[in-house]
Amino acid sequence: MTQLVPTPFQPPERPPEQVCFDRREFGVIFSLYGRMVAAGEWRDYGLSTLREMAVFSIFRRTAEMPLYRVEKRPAMRAKQGMFAVVAMDGRILRRGHDLAQVLRVLEPKAVRLVD
Repeated sequence: MTQLVPTPFQPPERPPEQVCFDRREFGVIFSLYGRMVAAGEWRDYGLSTLREMAVFSIFRRTAEMPLYRVEKRPAMRAKQGMFAVVAMDGRILRRGHDLAQVLRVLEPKAVRLVD
């Protein structure tokens, strides 16, 4: 007679309670945000941490809808990239794996005078 040793029960790994931006990601976001506030383009922001995504909303005025949303969706990491910039009307302006590259769509274009 063979005696089997029971294997301990391993509960399935739970998904995180909420998705958040980390310190490095906040540094990249606030670098751009600070420049745009200094230029007078943006005035306020909002932060939402949900179970499936984190959202950084950018406002021109506090009482309006956000101009842009910077979203972090870890479920999209293996597909199109977990970072996305979404416009006010819901269009995805850019999506990718590198947050700094994704935020370049929001950079003001450098205008130079030609003599």
